[in-house]
This record gives sequence, C-alpha cells and structure tokens, in this order.
Amino acid sequence: MVLIFLDTSSTQQTRQVNYGAKGALNAGRLTLPQMLTFAIQDEYLAQARYNEILRNFGDIRTFVQIKEAELRHINALLSLFERYQVQIPKDTSQLYVTTPVTLKDAYASGVQGEIDNIAMYNKFLTFDLPADARTVFTQLRNASLNHLEAFRRGLERN
Repeated sequence: MVLIFLDTSSTQQTRQVNYGAKGALNAGRLTLPQMLTFAIQDEYLAQARYNEILRNFGDIRTFVQIKEAELRHINALLSLFERYQVQIPKDTSQLYVTTPVTLKDAYASGVQGEIDNIAMYNKFLTFDLPADARTVFTQLRNASLNHLEAFRRGLERN
C-alpha cells in the first residue's frame, strides 16, 4: 500500500495568488471587469475571515463592526457589476481562509488583509476608470485605511 500526502497549504497558497487582492496585485494590465471581480473576491475574503474569527473568539467589537462595513463594500461593488453588466463571481472565499490560533494572530491577519486591500485599490486607481468606479474604489480604499488603523490598535493591545 502506498500513501500519498498532498501539501494542501501550498495548493491553497497557489490558488490564492489568483484570488482577491493577491490576484489583482499579481496581474499586469487589468480591465474593469477583472478589477471588479478581484475587488469583490477580496471583500468576500474579508467577510469569510471575520466570520471565522468571530466564530472562534466571540463577538469582538472591532471585527463585528468591520464585518458590517465589508457588507457595505460588497453592496457598493454589486452596483458597479450591475451597471457594467459584469457577471458576479461565486463566493469561494472559504477555500482561502485559515483559522488564527490566537486573538493576536486574528488582528495580524486583519492588518495584512487591509494592507493587501489598500494596495489593490491603489493599483486600480492608476488605471483610466469610469468616474463612478473611481469613486467607489477610492471610498473603499479610504475605508480600508480606517480598518487598518483599527486592526493595528487591536494588535497593539494584544
């Protein structure tokens, strides 16, 4: 009998390179439909990450509030999907979420998630965009700057 072990962590990391902010940051030239897809994937990923953290550590105010904000981000993006008739991707974010071991790890994952998210929106803003997309991407980037500071404060406390 031969046993084969799969290294699912490297497979997960490879897939994540093409998903959400990491996918956007690894891409060259981007079209608006690609930007919208990467953006909503990243917002889905944040939701899944915060759901997992809340499930494991309880109702921590910072995560509860930012999770609610991420829902507003998704809704803002959905209006652009509709306006530009872009197909909304299936939410597969659960494939990319890992459970933090400690609350400090949870805050650190929030910090890194927001850093990646901000970098993604900054990249999008370097392209020629319709005014409404530029406005939404700018607003979401600015909200993520606030989220980043909240997670950094939480990280300092833990």
